[in-house]
Amino acid sequence: MYKFKTKPFEHQKDALKKCWNKKAFAIFAEMGTGKTKIALDNACILYNKGRIDRLLVVAPKGTYMNWVDQEIPVHVPDYIEKDVLAWKPNITEKYELQLKSIRNSQNFKLKIFVMNVESLSTKKGCYYAKLFLSSKAMMIIDESTTIKNPQAKRTKNILELSKEAPYKRILTGSPVTQSPMDLWSQMDFLEPEILGQQSFYAFRTKYAVLITASAAGGTHKFQKIVKFKNLKELGKLVSPHSYRILKKDCLDLPDKIFTKRIIELSDEQKKAYSEMKTSAITILKGEPATAVNVLTQLIKLHQITCGHMKTDSGDIINLKNSRLDELMQILGETTGKVIIWANYIHDINTIESAIKKEFGPTSYCTYYGATKQEDRQACINKFQDEKNPIRFFIGNTQTGGYGITLTQASTVVYYSNNYDLEKRIQSEDRAHRIGQKNPVLYIDLVAKETVDEKIIQALRNKVNIASEINGEELASWI
Repeated sequence: MYKFKTKPFEHQKDALKKCWNKKAFAIFAEMGTGKTKIALDNACILYNKGRIDRLLVVAPKGTYMNWVDQEIPVHVPDYIEKDVLAWKPNITEKYELQLKSIRNSQNFKLKIFVMNVESLSTKKGCYYAKLFLSSKAMMIIDESTTIKNPQAKRTKNILELSKEAPYKRILTGSPVTQSPMDLWSQMDFLEPEILGQQSFYAFRTKYAVLITASAAGGTHKFQKIVKFKNLKELGKLVSPHSYRILKKDCLDLPDKIFTKRIIELSDEQKKAYSEMKTSAITILKGEPATAVNVLTQLIKLHQITCGHMKTDSGDIINLKNSRLDELMQILGETTGKVIIWANYIHDINTIESAIKKEFGPTSYCTYYGATKQEDRQACINKFQDEKNPIRFFIGNTQTGGYGITLTQASTVVYYSNNYDLEKRIQSEDRAHRIGQKNPVLYIDLVAKETVDEKIIQALRNKVNIASEINGEELASWI
């Protein structure tokens, strides 16, 4: 009998009953329902049964270290001895020894190697992943829509690697983010037999209606999907190999669920952050940005983590960053309507442009200081109408955090946080109030080892940064 370290919810027990001994299985569970715990418990059960001795986890950059720092320590029972190693792109002599040790160790520990999916676009990442895998391996792809594009290098590499692992799992909140075509590579990773050993092009022909279209200028022709067909048949093929979990069906979840998605700073951000931290000044594209006091320094450091900063002349300089990519990854994995709070107007405009491009101009509305009064109520009404195509409410807590009802959303993303505790609490309650039928998931985007972490920690501890943290304390944050 497997002894859980953390008590599972009923839906997690049901998922494990269905999948624990399967060679290939998909856990289609909305964010906040605990799919990571299901996968780890599944791996531990198979380890206890002697069926696996190693686990390769592949996850997006924003979540792969969560597996190492949070999920594995919390959910893997203490009585299971384990060796855990996270991928690092810079292979030092010491790290090479760790890689060799975890793949070749003859002890009876469960060996867990956690990689980011981006690393499997590289020869180096694929080389070490293949060395780690064996005839007693389990391979998990977290947020598996990251391999939905069959033409992508990482997808091709991961499909090749999947042949080395007898046990495979994919985890995602929404397996189809754009079209049913997203399913092919995810199912092919699990087991090509699920879809009848079809190539992607045969799969597309069977489930999509295609026309020949011309690109701009008419010199290039391509196959364009205009609609889909035979989807019931497709569902019957996938259903025996998957389990669907929706927040609305999980009656035992807590009312509020909090999680973080970790952002890594780009080299450009690191340079600007280091200079602003140590000297209170940085030069961006020839323009100086100076902090005259500790609070200004904190704000500018926070701006840098968000991917931009205002210079002394008032210009806003963009910095290469992965924050927007992480947000779009989350939105692609999420079903239903989503509230997105951002502290800076520049961020709101950036998010609006990205969502417009990815999901279309009718998929969102904005709600901040520049939004006209007559447009504000229209935005709320459309968002609250479950039949309206508007899925995303983009705003700042200064304007939208008070007095409005947004209960059609059960997912709230804080792209960047405000420093005012009252605004944070009030903005959380736009979704969590009378009329909300589901648990609400709150996701904070956090740049690792920056003031982002201090801000989140303070707000979670109910500290009002705007009025309760003095200059001396702020200086210790920096």
